[in-house]
Amino acid sequence: MKCVAIKGVRQFETKEIDEPTKKEGYVLIDVKKSGICGSDLHYFEAGAPVGLVMGHEFSGVVVDPGSRTDLKVGDRVTALPISPCGECHACLKGNPQYCLETWNQAVGLSVDNPGGLTSRILVREDMVLRLPDEVSFEEGAMVEPTAVALHAVHLADIQVGAKVLVIGGGIIGLVSALLAKKEGASYVALSETNEARGKKALSLGVADEFFDAKDEKVVEEMVERTEGGFDIVIECCGNSPAVSSALMAVKPGGCVVLVGVSLGPVTIPTVLGVMRELTIKGAIAYTKEEFASVISLIAEKQIDVMPFVDEEIGLDEVQTAYEKLTSGTTAEVKILVDPNK
Repeated sequence: MKCVAIKGVRQFETKEIDEPTKKEGYVLIDVKKSGICGSDLHYFEAGAPVGLVMGHEFSGVVVDPGSRTDLKVGDRVTALPISPCGECHACLKGNPQYCLETWNQAVGLSVDNPGGLTSRILVREDMVLRLPDEVSFEEGAMVEPTAVALHAVHLADIQVGAKVLVIGGGIIGLVSALLAKKEGASYVALSETNEARGKKALSLGVADEFFDAKDEKVVEEMVERTEGGFDIVIECCGNSPAVSSALMAVKPGGCVVLVGVSLGPVTIPTVLGVMRELTIKGAIAYTKEEFASVISLIAEKQIDVMPFVDEEIGLDEVQTAYEKLTSGTTAEVKILVDPNK
């Protein structure tokens, strides 16, 4: 079957791989839609691991339910792409997202487990969730990134009336802003180097104000605007300037949630965290309950994720889509791939 795999730095190749077949402990799924994630962009720019077939945000149809008696052929599903051990302290406490095994065999994140940039995949049967009829395949592919944002917002513990800053206007940042408002934040601002994305946040109504992160006085302006700093900062970039800005823009005693992932070292002024007694939390992925909660929120129309989807493409257009999403100038934040298109 046809797939798109990493070939080198900022380079994909389209090739044929063996079609997966029934496997004990797994559900066989025909992929209908797959999202391009911000973390996927890191792999694209690094050009490694070579041969990786990405696509860990997906929806599809059950071809073989394995031993899942509650699933049948033809069921519409999505899934957590992670591979937790189920036995460690983190797993037993309901936090598989930081199990040490979680990413080793993750779908679309490990060479041995192709993701949604191909048409048929195997997913651990305990990670598969059925999609209600009210949730489209497009919305199903948006569950995973929305769950990442929901987990970050839960860790932030946003109180009604709070002032919240989101740093980074990618899909996680924009959905975090949306959910911060849903939690009762009275003022949500977005800081972003890409002006097109900043304006998009305003047009979508998820942010009340956009601050240009390229402005040398941006932190000073944000602190002045909030009369001393934000209650909460959700950092969704992962680089040194962004994390440093988060520590400077939050008020004394405030909370910074680090969602952005960096593949290299990040240098930050930790003295700010000490002198201001800041709460700094890392946020990775989601719990299974949060993943299921997102499906319910979408099905019940409590949130609308479709305005974030900019484009739908086929496998032949993946290279161009990744180049667009890493340009730093365009407004697109979420592009969905239909591997059958």
